[in-house]
Amino acid sequence: MENMEEMMKAAQEAAQKIQQQMQDAQVKLDSIEVEGSSGGGLVKIRASAKGRILGVSIDDSLMVKEDKQILEDLVTAAFNDCRDKADRASAEEMQKMQSGLGLPPGLNIPGLG
Repeated sequence: MENMEEMMKAAQEAAQKIQQQMQDAQVKLDSIEVEGSSGGGLVKIRASAKGRILGVSIDDSLMVKEDKQILEDLVTAAFNDCRDKADRASAEEMQKMQSGLGLPPGLNIPGLG
């Protein structure tokens, strides 16, 4: 019976370690910065790999009332580009963390992605 208690304790410690590493990974994702752009760099969006928007930059040449729809389309495209890059950076970090834990690649753990 003592062996079972040791196994339970080890499993609990492993779960706590994984939970702490998941929390650390989430903090790290919020510190990784990505930039999406559109219109050859006329519109740029900066965000964390976690998806938090850090800033928007719009070139002055796009500030023309008649080009409002073009500007809106470029901002949308830049957001989407930034989101794609944030998703890739997040996936890379999660993969690094999972491999560091010895978990099989592609294992989806709730709260990890």
